[in-house]
This record gives sequence, C-alpha cells and structure tokens, in this order.
Amino acid sequence: MPISRRSIALLIPMSLLAASAYAISLSDLSNQDASGGLKAALETGSNAAVAKLGADGGFLNNDKVRIPLPKILEQARPILKMTGKGQQLDDLVVQMNHAAESAVPMAKPLLIDAVKSMSITDAKNILTGGDTSVTDFFRAKTQDKLAVQFLPVVKKVTDKSGLATKYNTAMGLAPKMGMLAKDQATVEGYVTQRALDGLYTMIAEEEKAIRADPLGTGSKLIGKVFGALK
Repeated sequence: MPISRRSIALLIPMSLLAASAYAISLSDLSNQDASGGLKAALETGSNAAVAKLGADGGFLNNDKVRIPLPKILEQARPILKMTGKGQQLDDLVVQMNHAAESAVPMAKPLLIDAVKSMSITDAKNILTGGDTSVTDFFRAKTQDKLAVQFLPVVKKVTDKSGLATKYNTAMGLAPKMGMLAKDQATVEGYVTQRALDGLYTMIAEEEKAIRADPLGTGSKLIGKVFGALK
C-alpha cells in the first residue's frame, strides 16, 4: 500500500524527534558520564602507573623507563673503566633508578588533585584529543610541581654516590658554555626529568590499555564512556 503524502508529512517530524533524542543522549554522555568516567579512568591509570614505578625495581627492571647514565658519562665509560671506575658507573645507574622509584610515590596526591580539578572542557578535550590525551593532561597539570617535589628526594639518594658529586662539580659550568643540556647539569636534575618522563610513559601505557579494553577496568562508567569512542 503506497504511503500517502499526509503519512510522509507525519513521519518527518517523528524522525526529527528521534534524531533530537539521539543528540541529547550524546550530549548527556559528553557532559555527565564523560566527566565521571574520565575521572575514574584517570585515577585508575595514574594509580596503576605510580604503583608499578614506585615498587622496588620499578624503573631499574623496566626497559621502557630505566634511567641510563647521562650521555656524557656513557660516552666516557671506556676511559672511566680503564681508571677503575666501572663499578662506580654501574652503582650510579642503580642509585639513579632507585632514586626515581623513591620519588614517584609523591606524585599520587598531585595526580589526584589534577583529576578532581578536571573541568567539562578538559573532559571533552581528552575525549577528542587522541590516544595520549590523558597523559598530555596530566603532564600539563602536574609536571612543574612534581619536578620541584622530586628533586630533593632524588638528590638525597644520588648524593650517596661519589661519582655523582664529581659529575656535578665538573658539569657545573657546562650549560653556561653551551656544552650540555640544562637538565643534565646535575645528576639529580637529570634523574628528576627522567623520572617524570617515566611516570608519563607509564600513564600513557595505562591509558592505552583502558582505551583498548575499557570493560576490563571493572568500572561500568569507564566502559560506557570509552566504549562509546570505539
């Protein structure tokens, strides 16, 4: 039976209403569920990253974040080994990585504060910002403050190494002369930056895992929000 013009006229408003209802559901997701789901995801990912890195061997035994010697020391390794300092180099690597492991747990309160401060705009930007948008958010919100907090903790550990002290003395003027990057002028500055890089690397790993399997987090809200992006 052919559809009359009157029936078509009636169906058009109904289809518009259906589209409107769908738009509202998307709006609800981006404004309400997105905020709650993202906050849950951010807290889950950051807690997992801190727990892994803050454990004994969290940096040292993880090739993705393990902190090597500063480049200039690595280049000088053959000469230093010939002068009997090979073991000191190895010990310094261990101490640097343990220093990072000691500092990272301090990040947890600041990461949680960043989550709590997340606005609806932040949430939308994260949802549409690509696979590392969560990590980028954390880096922008916490990096400067964490660097200040990490540095004295790292220095306390690296100061135990006589080689670190000698490095700091020798390299003190190098950045001013353009010979060395500023963050490598001291061992503690170098380790602090690498600790931060390692933290955000692991947050990125957790973010990728959540995006790949949101239901695997055990949170229905995270599953709903990140599942909607697939």
